[in-house]
Amino acid sequence: MFIGEIYFIYESSVVNQDETPRSLAPNLQRGLGILEYLAQNPGGSTVTELADALALPTASVFRITKALVDLGYLTRDPSSKRFSITNKFFLLGQPRSSQLSLSQCSIESMRDIRRVTQETTQLCCLIETEMVIIEQILAIHAFKYSGELGARCPVYSSAPGKALIAFLPEAEQATLIDQIEFKHFTQTTISSKQELRDELAQVHQQGWACDRAEGLEGIHCVAAPILDRHHYPVASITITGPSSRIPETEFATIGKIVCKGANKASDLFNS
Repeated sequence: MFIGEIYFIYESSVVNQDETPRSLAPNLQRGLGILEYLAQNPGGSTVTELADALALPTASVFRITKALVDLGYLTRDPSSKRFSITNKFFLLGQPRSSQLSLSQCSIESMRDIRRVTQETTQLCCLIETEMVIIEQILAIHAFKYSGELGARCPVYSSAPGKALIAFLPEAEQATLIDQIEFKHFTQTTISSKQELRDELAQVHQQGWACDRAEGLEGIHCVAAPILDRHHYPVASITITGPSSRIPETEFATIGKIVCKGANKASDLFNS
């Protein structure tokens, strides 16, 4: 997740300001552990499940999750009693221009792209070797692709991932590629480092990337990077939809549309 601020979660409702950081660290670690666990389990977890999974006292988990609910970072389903992370995290830690968040810099471009392509348009950022959806505008069609905010996908099997890492500095790109564990999702999934490097070179040259049903059968994507003033990729804008509406023969045309929108977002981000 994108966490720009860290809130200390205390075991008691009253905190002695004279306490040392060492005495507070265990509770901070427990709170972050709960958040990281829930981030990897989108179905949510109960207090008991969290306590068992993280080997924590149930009373401690109860107090920490209650504090996070009160702060708006977790929500608890009233019937199942399961805790889940809220979208509030996506407002934290986003790359920012001098005054605006990345989402604010990108939303107008995303609307323009959706208006022209009529397909679901998403804003994605990189976390380790995965892309994470942090903003989305759904397609206008009755049948549309939709991803949950916070949903992740591997960089090598997604257009936004390839669009971003193609513009990373050479050494950083090489390090990231070395960390990838290639898995086959479909018949068209990239399966080796060299195959990925070859495609990234093409992406860098043309300015946009595509996903030929590499992550999901029948789903195509076209993406372009948002670059900061140093030409470093901070995010990608992508459109996603069924291959019948986004055929490979239209990739180049759509790529130019998405590039125009990403460039506009880049300009606003760097203003």
